[in-house]
Amino acid sequence: MNFISTSYLKFVAGLSLLIHLFEPVSAQQKDIKVSTIAQDAWANNSVNTVIFRKNALVTFKGVQYASFYDAAQYVVLAKRLVGASNWQTQRTPYTGDATDAHKSISLMVDGAGIVHVAWGQHNNALNYAKGIKPGSLELRPKLDMTGNKENKLSYPEFYRLANGNLIFLYRDGGSGNGNLIINHYNTQTGRWIRLQDNLIDGEGQRNAYWQLATDKAGTIHLSWVWRETPDVASNHDLAYACSKDGGITWQKSTGELYKLPITAATAEYACKIPQKSELINQTSMFADDKGNPFIATYWREAGDQIPQYHLVYKSGNEWKVSNLAFRKSAFSLSGQGSKSIPIARPQIIAWQNKGTLAAGLIFRDSERGSKVSIAVCENLQRSDWKVSDLTDYSVGAWEPTLDTELWKDRHLLNLFVQKVTQVDGEGLAHEKPEAAQVLQWRPASNKK
Repeated sequence: MNFISTSYLKFVAGLSLLIHLFEPVSAQQKDIKVSTIAQDAWANNSVNTVIFRKNALVTFKGVQYASFYDAAQYVVLAKRLVGASNWQTQRTPYTGDATDAHKSISLMVDGAGIVHVAWGQHNNALNYAKGIKPGSLELRPKLDMTGNKENKLSYPEFYRLANGNLIFLYRDGGSGNGNLIINHYNTQTGRWIRLQDNLIDGEGQRNAYWQLATDKAGTIHLSWVWRETPDVASNHDLAYACSKDGGITWQKSTGELYKLPITAATAEYACKIPQKSELINQTSMFADDKGNPFIATYWREAGDQIPQYHLVYKSGNEWKVSNLAFRKSAFSLSGQGSKSIPIARPQIIAWQNKGTLAAGLIFRDSERGSKVSIAVCENLQRSDWKVSDLTDYSVGAWEPTLDTELWKDRHLLNLFVQKVTQVDGEGLAHEKPEAAQVLQWRPASNKK
């Protein structure tokens, strides 16, 4: 009797497995895992999920760190072993006026394992602190960096260089009239120095909205759009620069050295785009394992009424543009403040796929129910993009931010995900707190 029962159970289990093997599960869906950091993240605007958080997540030596504002607007830090389900969280003593969606938290871990955090920045004095020891979530009292031009900061961003040192970028000045500053942190001395006092000069007429990426070789890749006025409709053009010596000297993709500061007249343009093209600010920057640069954003091409996602990338000696062209609805960008926009600014990743170059563009679009979505092209030479959703629920006004270091090391995509609401023109919603989560996905064509 026991033999018959056991055999029957094995038969049922085998049949169940056979049925499962023929279920129509997409390649994108099979590798998704979601981990909850905390349940009480601030959700009255998009401050926890804006595209320019560098970083919301960062991994160092197998430990992943995260940050967010909780419901009381405190800066919260968290960590876990990569892939683990349990997170250790710690509320810091710092708040950051989460009512302004510009005032996001930027996080990095240096080569010695020390956490660095900047928060609450929108044309105000520097808010910066670092951990008391390697691996600790406890922060020291607030610090200056260089003490110079640190009274009117916006868009703070950390990046780790190949040697473990850090660079810190921010805008000094206002929208339509600001300059890009870069500081450098030495892990051996524990000190910051000014590296670039004015890398990109708006000449009092415009400012650059940038994004940056570092590749495995240590090259820094920088792209930006120009904005002429505080009105988002005045965004125009995609420019590019890179540095092969840690940010000291800068050059074009051709190798020609820039005379600093870079201006609108001297910049290399990956793509010329006129004003009033629904071009969003803060392009997304990425560089693959071979150091090839990629820029992702959206705009409306001449003669078309619908803004589309675009990928701009260097192939050989020329810049190429791929129009993903899957969107169906029009919208218009104009005005000031944080906007309520039906689509998110995208993030871009790329990888080698059987000798060809593949890419994935991560986004959110109201056409698809405002879910976490990804467009994958298995071969950029064919520009054949396939779109799928990574969640089956809405994430509101979420924009994608990813763990750049984890992708760089293991080609494992980890996204900070939270459902948020953004009222147009810097408005504030009245929503209950939402869960802060990490969504993990790995492309089927890249099992690194």
